[in-house]
Amino acid sequence: MIDVTDATFDQEVILRSAEVPVVVDLWAPWCGPCTTLGPIIERVVDATEGAVTLVKVNVDENPSISAGFQVQSIPAVFALKDGKVVSSFIGAQSEQAVTDFVAGLVSQPNEVDLLVAHGSETGSEESLRQALELQPDHADAICTLAGLLTARGATDEAIALLGRVPETPETRRLLAEARLASRQVEVSGEGVDDLLAGLLDRVKDDTDARQEFLDLLETLGPDDPRTAGYRKALAARLF
Repeated sequence: MIDVTDATFDQEVILRSAEVPVVVDLWAPWCGPCTTLGPIIERVVDATEGAVTLVKVNVDENPSISAGFQVQSIPAVFALKDGKVVSSFIGAQSEQAVTDFVAGLVSQPNEVDLLVAHGSETGSEESLRQALELQPDHADAICTLAGLLTARGATDEAIALLGRVPETPETRRLLAEARLASRQVEVSGEGVDDLLAGLLDRVKDDTDARQEFLDLLETLGPDDPRTAGYRKALAARLF
């Protein structure tokens, strides 16, 4: 729970609501129903474990916020997503009513999401395949299943599967790992440096060597301090 002022409203409510739903509780110390409702809202929002954020606004001290919501009586509660009010209520409410109000702000996992979560946690290809039967372009299911397929040597299927989704840093890494595994290239620790050094002399005229070199760089990742140096070395050989 955060106490918000006119000065911090944009940061703590408008911008934050782009990440999680924000419940704004407008209250005042002299308001009896406010003191009853406040603890109820706090309990219910706390139970979401961060899926919803609660902010409280003392209307006596922050008239601009009150005016912005056109509040005529309190307690007044507004829920925002992406900077816009999506739900609200006025006056004291029961705990069940508040629970229903907050629950409506949280996206509930559907069957596909549950299957993907189970597959990710347990390594179950079956769950991931079931998810893809329901939603063939589910990116998380595709990436997770592709990783499992590569690990057990089914690299052709992994590569084909990754072709279903747009390219991202994760899909590039997974594709690189699958291609390297298909060529039985062992990638580990200092061995990567030996492999890259050995490929440099061949990258200009050998497309397979060039692809392997690029795949190895993908497995290193952009944060590895070696990656930039090897990319410069590759550019020097090619151009």
